[in-house]
Amino acid sequence: MDASTFTSATWALLFAAAFLQGLSKGGMPGVSILAIPLVAMVIPGKAASGMILPMLILGDVFALAHWHRSASWRDLRHALPWAVAGIVAGTVLIGRIDDRLMRPIIGWIVLLILLIHVYRLYLAPGQPGANPIEHPLRRRALAACMGTLGGFTTMLANAAGPVMTMHFLARRLPKETFLGTSAWFFFLINWIKVPFMLHLHMITLPSLKVNLLMTPALLVGVAAGVFIVRRINQQSFDLAVTLLTALACVRLLL
Repeated sequence: MDASTFTSATWALLFAAAFLQGLSKGGMPGVSILAIPLVAMVIPGKAASGMILPMLILGDVFALAHWHRSASWRDLRHALPWAVAGIVAGTVLIGRIDDRLMRPIIGWIVLLILLIHVYRLYLAPGQPGANPIEHPLRRRALAACMGTLGGFTTMLANAAGPVMTMHFLARRLPKETFLGTSAWFFFLINWIKVPFMLHLHMITLPSLKVNLLMTPALLVGVAAGVFIVRRINQQSFDLAVTLLTALACVRLLL
């Protein structure tokens, strides 16, 4: 990867991807997955995932700076071990699954999760505000399923955002707790991915140099995300996250 050969159009796409990553980490989850195809347009194959991961980690640091005090540690304890298992499974399979096949699989899985969430939140009969997954066994089973799927998809395509977004939304976490829990989850899980991606040569010194040049765009995105999320209420936040996740699903399926 030789950054000196990048055209103005290439840099424009990379800066746009960095901005979207920052916007997501600032408080608008679901946007980050839209950055994946932008990078993939100019960086081929596995190198695209390796290019995205350092941006995610840097964004995680700034996300934690704003939301680290608000987190559901119970939900993190339940989901993280299963996410690590998913990462291991993804590492084993990453060389055996074609990117063109994996992207629509992830898209359909997330779309199904999204439809279930929308039905439960807006259409299902029952007491408003009731949480049908509050039973401990159901909560743990959901955390195991979603955590494993999140770890698997994040290793293959950095696409755990919509999966874990739907999981934490299903837990009916308040806006600040949702953002803090997401920030801690992705900070920890992204660092766990680093040695696996280094081993697979998906992160290299040239790719890190490109990441450094993209940092200003990411920081602007983080600031924009924090600005937006502090000015919307809980209902608008849930709706925005749901719509952005739906948009991300559509982009995965195209």
